[in-house]
Amino acid sequence: MRQTADTKERILSSALDLIYARSYAAVGVQEICEHAGVKKGSFYHFFPSKQALTLAALGRQWNDARHRVWEAALTGRRPFRQKLERCFELFHEHQCGAKAKTGRVPGCPFGNLALELGTQDEVIRRKVDEILRECTGYVERALCEAIAAGELPDRDTVVAAETIVAFMEGAMLMAKTRNDPKLIKDLSRGLLRLLQTSTAGAGKARSRNGATKGRVRIRAGARLTG
Repeated sequence: MRQTADTKERILSSALDLIYARSYAAVGVQEICEHAGVKKGSFYHFFPSKQALTLAALGRQWNDARHRVWEAALTGRRPFRQKLERCFELFHEHQCGAKAKTGRVPGCPFGNLALELGTQDEVIRRKVDEILRECTGYVERALCEAIAAGELPDRDTVVAAETIVAFMEGAMLMAKTRNDPKLIKDLSRGLLRLLQTSTAGAGKARSRNGATKGRVRIRAGARLTG
């Protein structure tokens, strides 16, 4: 049983490494088998097709990313700004590590497959969409907590979360295009400044509203005493 599990694990790990480093189309079953040190018969014992293997690999990759990035960065009692900053730091660290090994910034594995297969493979497109929706869910929950704590003004949290995840995907695509992971940090600072401006504006609005209510109470009191 252990040998069987090890064989399946090697196939999954090989698929993750090869497809992430290059692309889905550029990697064939034979190459995956050679990289894993298994025969094709073993491959088809576990996976009926390369598509089925890719779906399993996506599930494995998301499970790792969920714990290593999204839960680590976006849960807990830190302010939302710090959570978001930590998320970008983890993206940056991962891309730096990948570049150190291969000389290239690989980008987001989920975004890569969406770009490559979004119009060609509906099953994989739906899986990637499901993963990105889960990413959005983590951001939305953190936004709701920040609004409840008074850190951010009230807003449509679904749209805001999708906007932030789209920004993250765009930042990783830009870093991949320029082969420069530092761009992730540079762009994240721009997003954080926008959030700071939004928060400051909300604070001023609350102050103005408070002052207006105070003046109304004073005028009302003057009329009563007059």
